[in-house]
Amino acid sequence: MHRELALKLALVTWLTAVWVLLWGNVSVANIAGGIVVALFVTTVLALPTVPVEGRVHPLSVVRLVGVLVYYALVSSVQVAWAAVRPGPNPVNAVLRYPVRIKSDLVLTFMVDSLNMVPGTLVLEIDRAERVLYIHVLDVAKPDAIDQFRTIVRVYEDAFIRAFERDSEWHPAVVHTTRDDEDTVVETAHDITTDYSAGPDGKDRR
Repeated sequence: MHRELALKLALVTWLTAVWVLLWGNVSVANIAGGIVVALFVTTVLALPTVPVEGRVHPLSVVRLVGVLVYYALVSSVQVAWAAVRPGPNPVNAVLRYPVRIKSDLVLTFMVDSLNMVPGTLVLEIDRAERVLYIHVLDVAKPDAIDQFRTIVRVYEDAFIRAFERDSEWHPAVVHTTRDDEDTVVETAHDITTDYSAGPDGKDRR
């Protein structure tokens, strides 16, 4: 109960802050208006509850932010170079990545973070099998797929340490339904190439 109240207060605070930022002026009227809008959104327009499992580790969250910023900068440089370098067009691929993340909420955070990386886009999420299908730019180099596998694994490890360590994660009630009892959670780390097309349009597997 206390946790749900704390989460709702945090959401109201966040929405109020966004409202004030949109107006671009910190004033009593804007703050009050933001609170009213936030309460309206969280009550009248409330979405289905998403279960929150595990615990938040502040130091690991700081490390996670550092990982996200670092790889976003590195990928930006790589995409910029791929756009201006001489030679054939970059070879793209759609890669299959089984994830160890158990919480749908944390998985959503990870997918959003991957989509923020230039040249990377999560095309499909297989929620039942816990598999991501990710479009990756420029995988022509022999070690490109291994490098991408390493990056995604670093992302995943950072999210797990920050939000759902095995010793602290407990499934919510929503995860004890019949459908979830039949779900097989993948524990493999490796990425396998499902499709990779070169400039000539031929499959490269």
